[in-house]
Amino acid sequence: MPIAPDPTPRPLDHLAMRGNDADTALVLRGHTLNWNGLRTRIAQLAGWLAKQVPTKGARVATWAAKGELTCLMPLAAARAGMVHVPINPLLKRAQVKHILNDCGASLLIGNAARLAALEDGDIPPSCTSLEDMLVLDASKDAAPLSDPSDADPDDLAAILYTSGSTGRPKGVMLSHANLWLGAVSVAHYLEMARDDVTLAVLPLSFDYGQNQLLSTWYAGGSVVPLDYLTPRDVIKACGRHGITTLAAVPPLWIQLLGQDWPEDAVTPMRRLTNSGGALTTDLVRGLRQLFPQARLYPMYGLTEAFRSTYLDPDLVDDHPTSMGRAIPFAEILVVDDAGEIASEGELVHCGPLVAQGYWQDAERTAQRFKPVPRGSQYGGMAVWSGDNVRRADDGLLYFIGRDDAMIKSAGNRISPQEIEEAAIATPFVEEAVALGIPDEKLGHAIHLVVRGDGDDDGLRGALRRELPNFMQPSVIRWLDAMPLNPNGKIDRARLAREAA
Repeated sequence: MPIAPDPTPRPLDHLAMRGNDADTALVLRGHTLNWNGLRTRIAQLAGWLAKQVPTKGARVATWAAKGELTCLMPLAAARAGMVHVPINPLLKRAQVKHILNDCGASLLIGNAARLAALEDGDIPPSCTSLEDMLVLDASKDAAPLSDPSDADPDDLAAILYTSGSTGRPKGVMLSHANLWLGAVSVAHYLEMARDDVTLAVLPLSFDYGQNQLLSTWYAGGSVVPLDYLTPRDVIKACGRHGITTLAAVPPLWIQLLGQDWPEDAVTPMRRLTNSGGALTTDLVRGLRQLFPQARLYPMYGLTEAFRSTYLDPDLVDDHPTSMGRAIPFAEILVVDDAGEIASEGELVHCGPLVAQGYWQDAERTAQRFKPVPRGSQYGGMAVWSGDNVRRADDGLLYFIGRDDAMIKSAGNRISPQEIEEAAIATPFVEEAVALGIPDEKLGHAIHLVVRGDGDDDGLRGALRRELPNFMQPSVIRWLDAMPLNPNGKIDRARLAREAA
């Protein structure tokens, strides 16, 4: 039976109370935690955090691979009254420096190799850095905070950093209510149960990845976190652990469909979920053929409002390119240029899943978070997505295109300006334009157009040192002069046409 979508938000750490004591909650490399063990470790880690950083609302950042610490921290930090800032393990020191300084972190916990990559001045003077394994050991001797938090559900619980179309990553502020109701909503429409086992292959540093944990734990199920190197690692884990729920992005689905799947990895699968880019008709058909017994959930979301829509699996075969309809607790409106409800226009997300804005960035908050449009059943603020959509007569939504210049590659939202700034910071480039060109496997491939000395190897080497792998350009094009538009600005539209 589907879980009832209880609309009452609670402090996030109350998720630790959902499962049966002896049932498995978290499967790690060297050991397994049942629900009673999960509650014990969360209480110990929360107690250690409260002693280490006694200031309520302090930001604690984690920069490490999936494991006990990164899985427990969302609930432990919530119980200790802190704000969790998960950092994508793929980021390099320049991005990490920005995040730590922007959020004013008091504590950074990371593995030894990542911490060693930081340089003097990267960590704020008021921030302490500690290795994750030392923290795990020390927390076992801490006085536990065993009582669930009594925090106001509207209190800030996490800051998730996401790239914007311009500038450095910006921190999306999520409350306990945002994260709790997101878990309730997804667990409900996915029809999750206590005997479900989720393979968490997505990064825990963004909303889709975090919800792998939170929705499964709301249902009282079990999570198997996995940092994979090859698609075969994912398939082996599915067979080894009897995985019932697998969430991925289109580039990973393409890789997985190109592999042989043994029966023990296919048979237990109950549901597949997709976000971070649209599924193609061929991908839908391939997944339906490989997993005929599993229900396929195409989804659309944005970090500023968590998740917005999903397509009912019963409609996937007949409407493979649709975004579906609103998820529980979300109101999705289509608004035209005049601000009126229309059949085609900008997707506007209203309701309790809407985030609290961008951390200490009133200007960019005002651009994206605006009062709900006329016709909304909710008051307060809405997220204006910048995505143009169409609502068909049957109520199903279809994506048309983006208004901004964001690059979405391999499930990652990438700021063109961040790549451009990194290129210009090298001694090889005077001007740079980063473009996202449609690519069948990646969603977008990054094309970097530059004016400089033509040292391709030198530029690529510098970018590899400063940017994570998913930000590396597929193509670098060197020009003697950038084309200009009538306003004297670089003609990005012309460069995009030429690259395409």
